[in-house]
Amino acid sequence: MVPMDKLAQITQRFEFLEAKLSAGAPPSEIAALSREYSELKPVVVQIAAYRQARDDYDEAEAMLSDPEMRSLAEEELPRLKARIPEMEQALRLALLPRDAADARPAILEIRPGTGGEEAALFAGDLLRMYQRYAEAQGWKVQILEETETELGGIKEVTALISGEGVFSRLKYESGVHRVQRVPETEAGGRIHTSAATVAVLPEAEEVDIDIPSGDIRIDTMRASGAGGQHVNTTDSAVRITHIPTGIVVTSSEKSQHQNRAIAMQVLRARLYDMERARADAERAASRKSQVGSGDRSERIRTYNFPQGRMTDHRINLTLYRLDQVMQGDLTEVIDALIADDQARKLAEMEG
Repeated sequence: MVPMDKLAQITQRFEFLEAKLSAGAPPSEIAALSREYSELKPVVVQIAAYRQARDDYDEAEAMLSDPEMRSLAEEELPRLKARIPEMEQALRLALLPRDAADARPAILEIRPGTGGEEAALFAGDLLRMYQRYAEAQGWKVQILEETETELGGIKEVTALISGEGVFSRLKYESGVHRVQRVPETEAGGRIHTSAATVAVLPEAEEVDIDIPSGDIRIDTMRASGAGGQHVNTTDSAVRITHIPTGIVVTSSEKSQHQNRAIAMQVLRARLYDMERARADAERAASRKSQVGSGDRSERIRTYNFPQGRMTDHRINLTLYRLDQVMQGDLTEVIDALIADDQARKLAEMEG
């Protein structure tokens, strides 16, 4: 049963926001009020539909005592009785605490792990998988930094993915991705196991993370890349070191000004992610971290090419269509991860 007093509080808050925005809120408050209004609007629409369904049910029950309306009531009641629990469940999901970062763009970082050149090639495969998924979602992918190996693998790549609800769907991808296949570099046909690490960070604004100039050291250096790629004769590459944490970020595009902006963008995202992780750890001190925690050391998924199988170990989901997954068809696995996360949060909220 959904607590009606909570629904009344949400509706009252929404009406207050609506009145304040209509009356002309101070410019300094408009952005925050508009954001809260937009977040509450779909919830309030669901609350109104739920209340209407309950009223319709009560009305139909009352009609049972009227001989002329009884047959109509008996026809309507089973439909309403089945619909109300579905609406309650949808409303409970809508009332779950929202991750403030869900609507943000995401910074995607992929690095090879164990497995040498094969791990670097797999890192490249993962990048293409996410690019195709992003394209299917109508998102934009901007490569911020990419270093390739001589065989076309990736030593490291950082990309900005922007669009609607990017972080809300990609945040479940953080962790260790393991691949089992016969490498192109293997002459004997033996199956190798290698891995790559994926990190998905919500993009941070300057207002989220204040970085005092005294906390960073900025060095310029000569840009370089595999096979002469991105090489130029000026000291345009930028390396920023965040002194308090030791985080180092580099960018080596052709414009030094652009590199500084990119490096600061990535640094802000990493610091914001650290702050979110610290807050999550405090909230979850009494329980084990779960799906969506973004633990970089956790092996989350295995891609087994000989068997055409992808397994997500967090939710014990196995799909025997690895080719489609590697082509960017991630919808089924991400939907399953979101559903599992919602179920856990509901259990916590109602437990």
